[in-house]
Formats: sequence, structure tokens, C-alpha cells
Amino acid sequence: MTIIDHLYELRYRLGVAVTFVIIGAILGFIWFSTAPFGWPTLSDVLLHPYCALPVNQRLSPNGTCQLLQTEPFEIFMLRMKVGLSVGALLFSPVWLYQLWAFITPGLYAKERKFARSFVFFATILFVAGAVLAYYVVPEALTFMAGFGGEAFFTALTGGKYINFMLLLLVIFGVSFELPLILVMLNRAGVVTYDKLRRWWRGLVFALFVFAAVATPGQDPFSMLALAAALSLLFAVAALICRSHDRRKAKKMAAEGLTGVGLDEASEIDPMASQLDTTPSAMPKHDDAT
Repeated sequence: MTIIDHLYELRYRLGVAVTFVIIGAILGFIWFSTAPFGWPTLSDVLLHPYCALPVNQRLSPNGTCQLLQTEPFEIFMLRMKVGLSVGALLFSPVWLYQLWAFITPGLYAKERKFARSFVFFATILFVAGAVLAYYVVPEALTFMAGFGGEAFFTALTGGKYINFMLLLLVIFGVSFELPLILVMLNRAGVVTYDKLRRWWRGLVFALFVFAAVATPGQDPFSMLALAAALSLLFAVAALICRSHDRRKAKKMAAEGLTGVGLDEASEIDPMASQLDTTPSAMPKHDDAT
């Protein structure tokens, strides 16, 4: 394909991906206040962590759990933002497939298999991280709201609360991709299990530091939940890398390549050989040629 053909292909793939995300955004916008098939509305789902606070620590002006709107059209913009997030999540297999279909022609068959596996497990890990964040938020809010005792109650604005929820869901979801990236680096030969085994203390400490910096809240529950989950996933990734390295070592042993490192020089003599340039040693050519 020429560069122009690649640009046309990219435009087509982006068009399909954006179209489905917009469709999902429209569905999410409607779902925000409408309960389809007896499901809870998106507003109920998002408000659940806040409404899990004790009644004396949150705002309930009409006897129900509610958030504050302090700016005109704030709710409309929040519904648009939630709708886009839901559309990107619901139709993630579509736009991930479009991304995979665009880069597939430049990959070998083995790399295509890895790409499919990466997309599949990346989607599962992102959803798992978002679910964990959703169940951590009530504990985090209860911990932070408890500092005020009976003197304060938590009256959150809709914009700040929704932004906090979406940011936490995205951070947990993206963070859960780190062990998958580690496995893919091991498959590519960049990282070995032996290195992970020697560096595991420093890597676990780095995960705790990353969790402390990445979580938007100042509570220990979010940080500890993310750090513990990443440490567990790191252990699973290390075991997968160990299994892969063992299979690779057996294959190299079967081919007689045991003990040969990837960075070792070949046994071929790199020095140029001396050629005999005497006239008698030179090849004779036919006069016609």
C-alpha cells in the first residue's frame, strides 16, 4: 500500500471507531436517567458510592441522596462526559479491532496472534481495574468524610464527584495493564524472569509508590487496594514469564543452542581472509567475455 492508501485506510478505521463511540455516547446519555430492561440508571450507579456514606455525613435535601449543581448546564455536560465514557467502554471491542485491523498488515503471523491476545486481555484487565475502583470508592469516601465527625457533612458538586469517579476508574483500569505489558516485553525478549526475580523487591516498592502518586484521593484505601492488586498481578505475570522462559530454554536445548546468549558474538572469524592476487592465481576469463 502507498502512503495515500494508508491514509485512506486510517481515515476509514477512525471513522468506524468514532461512529460507534458516538452511538455508545448517545445510548449512555439516555441511560443516565432512563432505566432500560429494569437495570439501574447510570446516575444511580455513579451515585451509589456517595450514597453509601452515613446519612449524617452527606447531603439529603429531599430525603434522597443528591449532588449539587452549581453552574448552568452542568448536568448536561456531565451527561455528555459520562455518555462518551460509556460509549468508549461498551464499544471498546469495535475500536480496538479497528486499531488491530489497521496495524495487522504490517505484522507477521506470530505478531498478529500476540496482538489479538493483547487486545483480549487488555479489555478484561481494564474492566477488572474499573470494577475494583468502583468498590473502593465508598470506603475511601467514608474514611475522608469521617474526619469531620458530626461538625461537617459532605455536599459534593456533581462536576467534582463525577470527574473524581471517572478519573479513578480510568487510573485503576489503565494501571491493570502494567503486568500485561510486562508479559509482552518478556515475549519480545526484552525482560527475562531471572531479572524479575532479582528485581522483585524494588519493583514491588515501585508499584506502591506508583499507586500513592496515581490515585487522585488522599485516602489510604485507594492506594493500598491498587498497590496490592498490582503486586498480585505482578506475581502472576512473573509466573507466566517463568513458564515462557523455561519453554524457550527447552527449545534452545533441543536445537543445540544451550548456553548461547542473545548478546554473545558468533564464533565465525570476523577477520577478512588473505586472497592470493598473483597472476597465476587469478581466474582466467574467455577473451569473448
